[in-house]
Order: sequence, then structure tokens, then C-alpha cells
Amino acid sequence: MNTLQHSEYRNWLRDLKQQIKTGQIKAALSVNSQMIMLYWDLGRQITEKQEKAQWGSGFIEQLSKDLKEEFPEMAGFSVTNLNYCKRFFKFYSHTKDGNKSLTTICPQLGGKLETNKILLIPWGHQKTVIDRCKTISQAFFYINKTIENNWSRAVLEYQIETNLYGRQGKAITNFSLTLPTPQSDLANELMKDPYNFDFLRLSEKVKETDLEKALIRHISHFLPELGIGFAYMGRQFSLKVGKKDYRTDLLFYHTRLKCYIIIELKTKEFEPEFVGKLNFYITAVNELVKDDHDKPTVGMLLCKNKDNYEVDFSLKDVNNPIGVSNFHYTELAEDIKAALPSAEELQNELLNFEQEYGAK
Repeated sequence: MNTLQHSEYRNWLRDLKQQIKTGQIKAALSVNSQMIMLYWDLGRQITEKQEKAQWGSGFIEQLSKDLKEEFPEMAGFSVTNLNYCKRFFKFYSHTKDGNKSLTTICPQLGGKLETNKILLIPWGHQKTVIDRCKTISQAFFYINKTIENNWSRAVLEYQIETNLYGRQGKAITNFSLTLPTPQSDLANELMKDPYNFDFLRLSEKVKETDLEKALIRHISHFLPELGIGFAYMGRQFSLKVGKKDYRTDLLFYHTRLKCYIIIELKTKEFEPEFVGKLNFYITAVNELVKDDHDKPTVGMLLCKNKDNYEVDFSLKDVNNPIGVSNFHYTELAEDIKAALPSAEELQNELLNFEQEYGAK
């Protein structure tokens, strides 16, 4: 530890303290961005000093102690957080995955990086990103989505755990052939493959109407999985064509695409005739429901399983926009599901418990 009393360390520590004091003043004007910039530069200096100076293995522990003594009112100078600062800098400056590194794009954090989206999310989100993401492009995908959707840290963690980066835009669609460019790009982006309905616990032999009802009962989980912009219009939506009455599974309106979206659910493997039926529903909604201000209706077909080649082949000559994806949910065998109480039964038991013991 004697090497840490070296004059070079003392001089650097004095300059660093002054930098932090200056940062405190600026932070009053722009709290999050200034803090992120401070942590970036702290990580940069720690990295450089550890690579160039010979201060021993206790360097970060000593630095943490010195900074906490000088700034007892400030959080963020624990050994753990200083190591995060170092990881933060190294992740964006050293990790490459076919794109330029962050330091190549923005050579100095205090300059061009002020306009970068990385400064717009809280430090807790930053730590989640560098803990869970392996590449810069993956990290920036989640940063952009966090800003776009105003995700909490818990939602961000959930989206990373369910691999939104790997699922979004991966469905088989004909959107590029049936929609104009701006709308086709957005429509492709909103599709995922597979959709994660693990918040449902259903029989492995569930019927499609039961799946519809379960998704609507869990609409607070279903809508976030669909993505931002979906407004629920109803299930078994009636469409009278000629003398017959047809019903779509689920109908939504998308506030960004400015169009109706029909979601058809199939609890078995994809079959080509599913496309024909959905195509019919889209035409019916376009003729009977949409008005002149709405964009063309989009169809989403969600199947238990699919063969991508068969799906692509089935969509080739279809003129209405359709996307096809898989979905999965938590499957329970029939005997296990029958033995479990329903949500209503659990709620009643809880109310009985509260009434019985609340009165004592």
C-alpha cells in the first residue's frame, strides 16, 4: 500500500477531487447526464492508471476510501460502483461487433457524447445493460427502447431476459411487398418471433377460445409483450359479410401505424389455409370497419409452431399485409392444471383469510 502514497497518485487524486467538485455544480443543472459523464471519465482514468501506473492491487479500494472521505455526502464512490465505472468505460470503448466503438464515434464524453442517447437513461439502467448485454449494438437496442417506451429497470431486465433483441423483427411477413416503405418498416419492427406468453399457465391441449380469454384476462401483461401502440378493440369481433357473421379472434388499433390489426391465434402448427382465412378477415375490416383516414389493416397470425419455408411460400401471392410468428406459454399437464386453484378461487381464499383474521 505504500506505493499508493506516491506523489503521482496524490497529485492525480487532488485533480480528480477538483473535477468532481466541478461536476457537482454542473450536476445541479443536468443531474443524470452529468453523473453519467462523470462515471465515464472516472472509469477512463481508473482504466488508464491501472494500465500505466504501478500502484498495486489495492488501488480501487484506496481510491474509494479517499473519495468517500472527501465527499461524504455523495453516493457512487463505493468499490463496487468504481468497478462499474471501469466496466462502463471498457464496454463501450473496447467492445466491437462490426460497429465503431463509442470512443470512435464520440472521442470525448464531454463533447459530442452530450447528444448521445446513452446519457438519457439512469445509472441503474446502465449497470443492467452492461451486466446483461454482450455487444454494443445489443446495448444500444435496449437503451433506445428504454427511452422510447420509458421502461423502468424491472421492465428493462424482463425485456433482456426474454431476448427482445433476438425476437423483434424476426417474424415471417410480406410487409415489404404489401405496405409502403415507412409503414412496412414499422410493421416489421413491431413483429416478434416467438411471442412470450409465459405469464399464462394453461393446459398443453388448450383450445383457441381459452387462449383468447386468458390473454384478455392478463391484458396488463399481454399489451407490453405486443409492444407500444396497441389499443385493444375487442375479441370475437363481429364482421357480417353477405348473410354470414364472421368473428376475428382479437382486434386492435395501432396508434403509430394508424391502422387496425387483427390477431388470429392457432394452438397448433401453421397450416397454409390459416393465411387464407386471415386474408379474408383483413379484406372485411378494410371494407366494413376502417375509414379513409386509416392505413391498410394488418394481420398477425400466431401459431404454436411453424415451418418458415412453408410460411414464406404461403405468403407469396397474398396482397394483404400478414405476419406469422410462433408463441409459447407455460404448459401444464391436464391433471396438474385441474388440481390447481383458479385465480378467482385464490382471490376468494385471500378475502376469506383477511376477513377472518382482520376481525381478530
